[in-house]
Amino acid sequence: MSIKKGEIKAFILILISFAVGLYFFPLLPEKVASHWNAQGQVNGYLPKFWGAFLMPVISLGLLLIFMLIPRIDPKKENIKKFRKYFDDFIILIFIFLLYLHILTILWNLNYAFNFTQALLPAFVVLFYFIGVLIAKAQPNWSIGIRNPWTLSNTVVWQKTHQLGGKLFKISALIGLIGLIFGNLAIWFMILPLLISVLIVTVYSYVIYKQETK
Repeated sequence: MSIKKGEIKAFILILISFAVGLYFFPLLPEKVASHWNAQGQVNGYLPKFWGAFLMPVISLGLLLIFMLIPRIDPKKENIKKFRKYFDDFIILIFIFLLYLHILTILWNLNYAFNFTQALLPAFVVLFYFIGVLIAKAQPNWSIGIRNPWTLSNTVVWQKTHQLGGKLFKISALIGLIGLIFGNLAIWFMILPLLISVLIVTVYSYVIYKQETK
């Protein structure tokens, strides 16, 4: 099983995440803030060890999953057609997780900032690129908008993913507006994405009915 460059870069990012946790471990409090609500207020804590290392451990598990997907998917030949975009997505998501890890560490070292607003730009970049990935995705069982209608018909897959890619990009850009709305910021990301998912689901069903008449 050959290792892709994107997977190697992702593993390096995970090692950096472990190194960050190890370096700051002595400075962290015994209970580490680990979860925030939509208003940026802490509503969950972890023991010190897991506060420092849970994110790197989760990242390592995700990398193993991302490495398996292109190798075991029944339509892995189709994944090869957009593998460059999938590899870029892998790198981007681990940059996002490293950024989230660093924000969590800084918060617990008593740096004052609005956690939700600090995280929002990273969400915007991540979901915009998900839009790029969706638009390039070819029919497979693991990556993309997978429902009974897209998986049953190639034309439905292509049309749904073209629309879905555009909607995810638009949703991400709308999320930027949230930066000026303080505690409401996260909703400018969540609501457009939920609406986009609903639209593409209904759209795929309608297109499927048209294609199968």
